Amino acid sequence: MQIDGAAALVSGGASGLGEAVVRALASRGARVVIVDLARERGEALAQELGTSVSFVPCDVTCEADVQRAVDLAVARGPLRAVVSCAGIAVAKRTLDKQGAAHDLATFQQVLAVNVLGTFNMARLAAAAMVANTPLVDGQRGVIVNTASIAAYDGQTGQTAYASSKGAIVAMTLPLARDLACHALRVCTICPGLMDTPLLRGLPEAARSSLAANIPFPSRLGDPADFAALALHIVENDYLNGESIRLDGALRMSAK
Repeated sequence: MQIDGAAALVSGGASGLGEAVVRALASRGARVVIVDLARERGEALAQELGTSVSFVPCDVTCEADVQRAVDLAVARGPLRAVVSCAGIAVAKRTLDKQGAAHDLATFQQVLAVNVLGTFNMARLAAAAMVANTPLVDGQRGVIVNTASIAAYDGQTGQTAYASSKGAIVAMTLPLARDLACHALRVCTICPGLMDTPLLRGLPEAARSSLAANIPFPSRLGDPADFAALALHIVENDYLNGESIRLDGALRMSAK
């Protein structure tokens, strides 16, 4: 699918994986709308990248916020691509060392942002994209969601996070099947250990230790690796209904 001249939405686009996707899409001529709660970072990125990129503050769990972002993207051109990178993570065992139970509120928050937020973006964007004139190949648009290898290899303390990412993987195929009759595609990327701001804050020894566990290439994933795969999914018309691991063949241990 051609990106040049089309509009694209990127949630979580102000930093990390989402920022890399925003930069990649903009470099291909897309009119990108950054969706994020981080107003200062989002506005700065939009200003840096020029008039083809705009920012809208948005809570992905809020219907009105997401609808406003979708409407802005549609006003900028035919909305052809949506990449959902917004998400949160917590590390908390089901029972702590004192035997106290994982609080329900934290579990609900992770599910709300990661699962409900991803579906909220997908459903409202899809409702807008069905109005697109089909391209030469017949398709109207593509949705790329973000899960994690934790969906398959959830570690100790990742029950909430792994559950949310597993749900995103599980919704990929039915979303693709639901939207196939509307000529819309859906895929999910499952990144491994990526060199995002969270990992950049670790001591170098810890970063090196993490990288050493990755079979090949033995390095942390770069956000540009994620962006390259997202672009490939957008441009490869035959990719649909698939969840793709992006992890250098890493399989996470229990801890």
